[in-house]
Amino acid sequence: MPIADDEHTGQRVARIRKLRHLTQQGLATASHSSASMVAQVEQGKKQPSPALLAAYARALSVPVTDLAGQPYLAELQQDQLDGLINPIRESLDVYDLGADPGIRPRSLDNLVLDADRLCSLVRATDLRTAASELPGLIQEITTSAHLKPSDRAWSALASTYRSAYDVATKLGFYDLASIALDRMAWAAERGSDPAMAGVRQYLRSLGYLRAGQYRTGRRLAEIGHQTVALADPGRARDAVTGQLHLGAAVLAARDRDGDTAMGHIDEARRYAEVTGEALQVHWLTFGPTNVAVHHASILVDQDLYAQALAVAKTIRVPEDWPASRASHHRAEIARAQLWTGRIEAAFRNLLEARRLAPQQTRYSPTVRDTVTGLLTAKRAAPDTLANFAAWVGM
Repeated sequence: MPIADDEHTGQRVARIRKLRHLTQQGLATASHSSASMVAQVEQGKKQPSPALLAAYARALSVPVTDLAGQPYLAELQQDQLDGLINPIRESLDVYDLGADPGIRPRSLDNLVLDADRLCSLVRATDLRTAASELPGLIQEITTSAHLKPSDRAWSALASTYRSAYDVATKLGFYDLASIALDRMAWAAERGSDPAMAGVRQYLRSLGYLRAGQYRTGRRLAEIGHQTVALADPGRARDAVTGQLHLGAAVLAARDRDGDTAMGHIDEARRYAEVTGEALQVHWLTFGPTNVAVHHASILVDQDLYAQALAVAKTIRVPEDWPASRASHHRAEIARAQLWTGRIEAAFRNLLEARRLAPQQTRYSPTVRDTVTGLLTAKRAAPDTLANFAAWVGM
C-alpha cells in the first residue's frame, strides 16, 4: 500500500481506514480501542502506543510499517543509505551456491575478527560503514565456509547475518531483516551452535513484537529457551537465556500480561547476577543494566509512566555501554516524560539520544511519535524543537 511521506501516523490510519470502508467506531471496535481515541490519533492530538498502533494495523490488515511510514525513504536518500540495501539483499541470496570461484577468502581468524568488528559498528550505530562492508564480508565468509566447513566458520557467517538483520531493522527494512534471520538459522544449524540459534529465536520474536503478534512472539521465546538449553553450560548460555526472558517480558507487557512480564524480569535479573555485564556475549548487551532498562520499558508499555520514570532514576548506564542501547533507552524515557507532562525533560532526552546514536535516532518511529507529541504540546515550538523535527523528516 503506497505511503505518503508527508503524512503523520494518524493521517495514515485515517487514509487506510477509509480505504477499508470503516468508520472510526468500526476501527475502534475491531482494535478494542475507543472511537474518541481513534479520532484523537487521526487528528494528531494523541500518539498511539506501539501496542495500539499494532492493534490498528491488525484491524486494518496492513503491516505496522504502513502506519508508521517506514522505511523513511526520503531521509534514507538524503543520507545516501538507500543504495546500500540492495547489495545486502543480494549477498543474502548466495548462501546455498557454494564457494564463489571469483573470491579468495582470507584466513578464518581475520574473517572472525571482521565479523566481530561489524557487530561492534552496529552497536555504535555506525550503520553506513556496517552496511557498506557487510555484502563483501558475507560473500567472503560464505565462500570460506563452503571451502573449509567448520563450526567456527559457520558461526562467523551466522554473526554476519545477524549484523545484516540489525542494519535492516534499524533502517526499517523488516522484510530484509526476516530474510537475514532465516539465513542466520541456516548457518547456526551448520555450525552446531545452540546459543546462536537461541539468539536467532530471540530476534525473531522481536519481529512478532513489532507486528503486534504477541502470542506468536511469546511462543518463539519459549522455543528459544528450549534451543539454548542444548548449549554447553556457561556464561554464553546464561546470557542468551536471560536475554530471552527480557524479550518475553516485553512481549507479555505489550500483551497486557503484567504479572508474567514481571516474572520474566525477575528471572532475567537472577541470570544477570551470575553473568554480570556481558556486553559482548553474542553482542546481546545482557547484564544488570539491561535488566533494569527492560524493567522500565515494560512499565512504559503498560502505560505506567510514573513507575517507569521512578525505575529509570535508579539506572546508571555504564560508560562502555553500546550507544545503540543507551540511545534507545533515552528515547523510551522521553516518551514516558511526554505522557507525564515533562516536556522539556523529554526533549532533552531526545537530544541525548541523537548525540549518542544519530543514525538510529533519525530512523526511530518512537522518536518521531514523541516529537509529534512534543509539537502538539508546545503551541509555539522553539526553533530547537522545530529543527529537530525537520532533522527526523517531519
